Amino acid sequence: MAAELRRGRARARPPAPAPRHKVRIIGGRYRRTPLPVLAAAGLRPTPDRVRETLFNWIAHLRPDCSALRGLDLFAGTGALGFELASRGAAAVTLVESAPAQLAQLRQIRDRLGAVQVEVLGGDALAVARSLPARSFDVVFIDPPFDAGLHAAALQAVRPLLAADALVYVESAAPVDEAAAAAGLVPLRALKAGQVRACLYRCADLPAAADR
Repeated sequence: MAAELRRGRARARPPAPAPRHKVRIIGGRYRRTPLPVLAAAGLRPTPDRVRETLFNWIAHLRPDCSALRGLDLFAGTGALGFELASRGAAAVTLVESAPAQLAQLRQIRDRLGAVQVEVLGGDALAVARSLPARSFDVVFIDPPFDAGLHAAALQAVRPLLAADALVYVESAAPVDEAAAAAGLVPLRALKAGQVRACLYRCADLPAAADR
C-alpha cells in the first residue's frame, strides 16, 4: 500500500518546466535585458549578429534615433522593437497575434517602464491597415518564414511610411521583387545561414541620409 501511495505521488508531480531559450537586447538603455523565447510555431528571433548589423546600418543612416517612430509588425519576442526603443526611439509599436507572446510583450514593456512602446494585439495585416498613413520612420517585417506573408506585409506597410523611412525585411528567400512592387529600393543586405536580411527605403521619397 505504501509503495502504491508513493507511486501515486510520483505520478501527481507536475513535470519540471523546460528551460526556455532567451535573447538579449544588445545596446542602449535596456541593454542586456533578457527576452524569453516561448515554444511557439514559427517563432524565430533575429540572430544576435544580424540584429547588431541591422542596428549599425540604422545608426549610420539615421544617427539621431530620438525622433524615430518604429513599427515591429510581427513582434514575436519583441527583439527588434525593444532594441529600437532601447536606442532612444520616440515611439515604437509592436504588433502580435499570439496571446502568450502578446502577454509577454506587455509584461516586458511594463517591467522596463518603456512608456514609448505600444503593444497591439491582432492580425498584423489588419492592424497595419488601421494605422495612420505616413506615421513610421522604421518598419520591421519578420513574419514566420513559411507563412507566405512577406509580399502582403510589404504592400500593407507602404502607406505607413514617412519620408526617408526604412523598411527591414527578414526572410528565407529573396524578396526584392515583392519589395520593388511595393515601391522600395534596397540599401543594405546580408545572408547569415538561412536568414536573408535586407534594408530598404521608399523609391519615391527623399533619402537625404544616403546622399
